[in-house]
Amino acid sequence: QVHLEESGGGSVQAGGSLELSCAISGTGSSGWCIAWFRQNPGTQREWVSSISTQDAATYVDSVKGRFFISRDRVKNIVSLQMKSLKPEDTAVYYCANRFSGACLSNSRDDFYNWGQGTQVTVSS
Repeated sequence: QVHLEESGGGSVQAGGSLELSCAISGTGSSGWCIAWFRQNPGTQREWVSSISTQDAATYVDSVKGRFFISRDRVKNIVSLQMKSLKPEDTAVYYCANRFSGACLSNSRDDFYNWGQGTQVTVSS
């Protein structure tokens, strides 16, 4: 059974930092692409970043140079370090998995299991 659980959200002022964690469980989980998405009420869920099993990381343009995704294979956690946060980064952040090592898609429809989300609020 696959389970993903996010943690680390909170409230910060613009320019601050937060680190989100996605704890992953399930048979074969070390072989999955893991992604972070974010969503605000009334908007579509937006892809933010992905990491493949080869540790290839990709980012949406709006967070490049500020967000950094990483994988801890011992703890089976994927982290999203967020720096220089902006009010427009405010959202509920979700992690999700694909049952493949390569992250060939950023579409939410191609990710199968999701965590419950963690709120990030950035004030100006």
